[in-house]
Amino acid sequence: MNDEDLRLAPRTRAADLLAWAAAEGRAPVAEGPLRAVLALLELGGGRMHDGWPELTSNAVEHLLYERLHLYVQPGPETDPLAYGAAVELLVDHQRAARRLNAKRQERLHAEAEWQGEVAAGLLRRADLVTWPRLYALLLHAYEVDVADPAAVRAWLDGFRELAEEERLAAIAALVPTGWLDELDEQGWGPARVLSVGMATDGARRLLEQGLMRRSYRNLAELTAAGRPMPDELSGGFGEFEEAAAQAALDLCGEWTVPGLARLLLEEFPDLAPEPGQEEIDAYLAGLPQE
Repeated sequence: MNDEDLRLAPRTRAADLLAWAAAEGRAPVAEGPLRAVLALLELGGGRMHDGWPELTSNAVEHLLYERLHLYVQPGPETDPLAYGAAVELLVDHQRAARRLNAKRQERLHAEAEWQGEVAAGLLRRADLVTWPRLYALLLHAYEVDVADPAAVRAWLDGFRELAEEERLAAIAALVPTGWLDELDEQGWGPARVLSVGMATDGARRLLEQGLMRRSYRNLAELTAAGRPMPDELSGGFGEFEEAAAQAALDLCGEWTVPGLARLLLEEFPDLAPEPGQEEIDAYLAGLPQE
């Protein structure tokens, strides 16, 4: 077992894959999307071989159709098709490593290509955003330097000063300016805010569970090898859950804007509300009775 496997969050082999692609004279693939693809494949629960995820049709569909739009928000300089291209690169690498035969390579290539196009469309759907993805879009639209944490915090402070109607109008303006596709007739009202908050909470908890499962999968091998427990697993279960929660926040930031997911949850929850059961019940009680 590699020492990197003892960490809670995946340490992907993106650098190795990029080096292989360069040596083969292949067209470059963006590193950010490649790291996200490798991490999400590993956290999806599939088998791993020598640090590489085992590729199957189900794994590719699960990644590109069901998981990707929960977490990643490419910046204006990143082609959304890069995520599908990253899967295609991994397919070819695994064929070169004799993990796939030619028939499976061809099939997975075709699936990654068209599922990658589907994923690019899903990333533009306004009804599928989470708060970190949505605020990443706003930061890009307002041309904030997302590499500068102080600039991100200052913009959030300023956005907080706006009235709720002005904030919702700024979000709705992402559609005509081309950052998102057209929303349905409900618009950006209370129901939409509620659903974005619920999606955000659910996506983060799903990621936390994936991180915990990854660590549990390593326990038997750790024990067999006589290796010490990693820090994340050496304390009580509550500490382990908290470590997974923190790692999930870091990954959500890595895949949108660094530090953004943590800022929204811990310092700006009023800008990115995640409703509890009480808020959900109150909303449902206020709906017109049929």
